[in-house]
Amino acid sequence: MTKAHTSDGTARRELRRDAADNRDRVLAAAAAAVRREGTAVPMATVAADAGVGVGTVYRHFPSREALLGALTRRSLRLVLDAAGRAAEGDRSGLEAVRGFLDRTVEHGPDLVLPLHGGPPIVDQETLAIQAEVHHALGSLLQRGRRDGTIRHDVCTADLVVFGALLAQRLPHLTDWRRTARRQVDIYLAGLAPTARPLRR
Repeated sequence: MTKAHTSDGTARRELRRDAADNRDRVLAAAAAAVRREGTAVPMATVAADAGVGVGTVYRHFPSREALLGALTRRSLRLVLDAAGRAAEGDRSGLEAVRGFLDRTVEHGPDLVLPLHGGPPIVDQETLAIQAEVHHALGSLLQRGRRDGTIRHDVCTADLVVFGALLAQRLPHLTDWRRTARRQVDIYLAGLAPTARPLRR
């Protein structure tokens, strides 16, 4: 009896794990497909890229809107995790921002957000995650203002826009990460309090 129960429970866990793995595979394939072909990419293309049947895609995401919404939430959670990791330790605000931007470069291919051509954010769950992202980035900037490493006229939107630009790889560069990190160095130099005031 116990053995049967254990076997049944193990089977259910394996099924759940398989379903979760399929969902993650679909989202990863969808992120690449949307970045490559835009938000109108056929669901069949996503399924083929993920190595699953189109029915599996629809089982997890019953519509294109559901899939795009899930991609946006996945992207925001990656950004939120990057901001959280950047905030760890006692580094300066400027170095914390560097850590966030370096992770943005790494995550770039997985990010599908409105600033990258993704759909507008309208549902409350996604808006809540977006608000968490803005709060976390604002905290990094506030740390820099307090310790004197970041100028006072830099706002969260400035960091969001630059992060979005970094996440858009230029396809004809052979070493995008090296180029992107050079742009980060230049950007961070502009955040210093001694830099010229920003144009509005």
